[in-house]
Amino acid sequence: MKALLWHGGSIWDAWFSCASNQVAQVLLTLPYSFSQLGMVSGVLLQIFYGLVGSWTAYLISVLYVEYRTRKEKEGVSFKNHVIQWFEVLDALLGPYWKAAGLISNCTMLFFAAVIQLIACASNIYYVNDRLDKRTWTYIFGACCATTVFIPSFHNYRVCSFLGLGMTTYTAWYLTIAAAVHGQVDGVTHSGPNKLVLYFTGATNILYTFGGHAVTVEVMHAMWKPRKFKYIYLLATLYVFTLTLPSAAAMYWAFGDQLLTHSNAFSLLPRTRWRDAAVILMLIHQFITFGFACTPLYLVWEKVIGVHETGSVCLRALVRLPIVVPIWFLAIIFPFFGPINSAVGAFLVSFTVYIIPSVAHLLTYRSASARLNAAEKPPFFVRGWTGMFVVNVLVVAWVLVVGFGLGGWASVVNFIKQISTFGLFAKCYQCPPKTHSPPPPHPAAGAYPRSAAPGLQLPRTQTSPRLPPTSRPPAAAAAPTPSPGLQLQATADLQLQAAARELRQRRGVAPSTVARELRHRRRGSPSSVASWPWPMDTGSSVCRPPS
Repeated sequence: MKALLWHGGSIWDAWFSCASNQVAQVLLTLPYSFSQLGMVSGVLLQIFYGLVGSWTAYLISVLYVEYRTRKEKEGVSFKNHVIQWFEVLDALLGPYWKAAGLISNCTMLFFAAVIQLIACASNIYYVNDRLDKRTWTYIFGACCATTVFIPSFHNYRVCSFLGLGMTTYTAWYLTIAAAVHGQVDGVTHSGPNKLVLYFTGATNILYTFGGHAVTVEVMHAMWKPRKFKYIYLLATLYVFTLTLPSAAAMYWAFGDQLLTHSNAFSLLPRTRWRDAAVILMLIHQFITFGFACTPLYLVWEKVIGVHETGSVCLRALVRLPIVVPIWFLAIIFPFFGPINSAVGAFLVSFTVYIIPSVAHLLTYRSASARLNAAEKPPFFVRGWTGMFVVNVLVVAWVLVVGFGLGGWASVVNFIKQISTFGLFAKCYQCPPKTHSPPPPHPAAGAYPRSAAPGLQLPRTQTSPRLPPTSRPPAAAAAPTPSPGLQLQATADLQLQAAARELRQRRGVAPSTVARELRHRRRGSPSSVASWPWPMDTGSSVCRPPS
């Protein structure tokens, strides 16, 4: 049972790993990219970058097989050693390429882990908004730190299977929910209308199909690595069935609203189906966090010198310092969506597109290397010349469009996010919480002003007088009282005013004031005539209510 669930290395394990790692949180940002690109460009660029990514993954697999074949001829054993990309470059091209591969690959995987952590906080907020996204980042950073206990990609068998199932559910939930919801009122589909937005969306798609930075580690976990050649292509074809329908349906339903909602969950109404999709994506992002961090863990183990130890706890303890800076950067740059494009332009473009293509060109530049190659070119490129031409075209395209234009657009958009939300944003793109308006003054608007002209409402502790600028316009909203209530209210106000006037007169005993008020309350004739001083009987406050 342990071998069945924990130790995988078959073709299916590799396929599940590639497909699961390719569509994590980026599934939720592809509708955002469609709003920047437009429907046609979004579909075409997904297909284009999916095929280009499959091609460069194939190149990485060829170089891995070439490296391993040469080392095994020299009698090198890899029983307790995991081969990594920078080691392949070191053996085939020298130390400078090793440094380039190590820096680019580790930096890209580092930020890929940052993005997964940001996505966790962004998603859970739509289930529980009692905590802000920054607080959720603290919590999920601690949860994701437990991936230090997973030794290698051999042990992701169950995780890869479950992760792909969770992603499949989420993708089809987005598709069906958008179709059932229908188009919002006045929906517009104006994309593409700005170059900055267009190339930002294009680099996000480039990032989507650049998940093969862990190709070498996945291949090394296979029992028969030579069979990996077309696995990434088959995984990409399956991923198309998830990304294309969901992104197209969401863009059809919500249109340009997605320009300000980089997370697709934010526009869908909350239901138990959406909550289930959020929870499943959270679990999958935890798995993908481990996928991105495992190569970093292995590199750090080799630096410290504990890579070949058999103690899982010791290796886990050594790995913990890798998680802390990832956690910190996720708090500094919580820009879910725009950060994908920036990482795609500056890191993915080199790590998984340009470096593998150039490395393949240089490795087989000599006739002897081509003659003794462990893997021959595929039939559809018609030999080594066709392979070289495809590699040059990939390098040129990604260098100009992905790194150049995409880098410019991503930097402009990223700076805009920083200037709008600031660093350490507490709750990036959170909808404003609506507060109910303060209750209206209890007497405001309850009685018409004409009922008691010249009178003002008495001040009490429970109903303070508001300044004119802050008095709520409750007169229009308050219900009109019945005529009987209006008459009683008028009498009460007159009595209050009369009491104030009587108390202001000097020499009037309290008993006299009380007697006069009783007369007026009963509606009996006033005792004003028996008083020894003159009063203005025409005043509204001295006239008994009629």
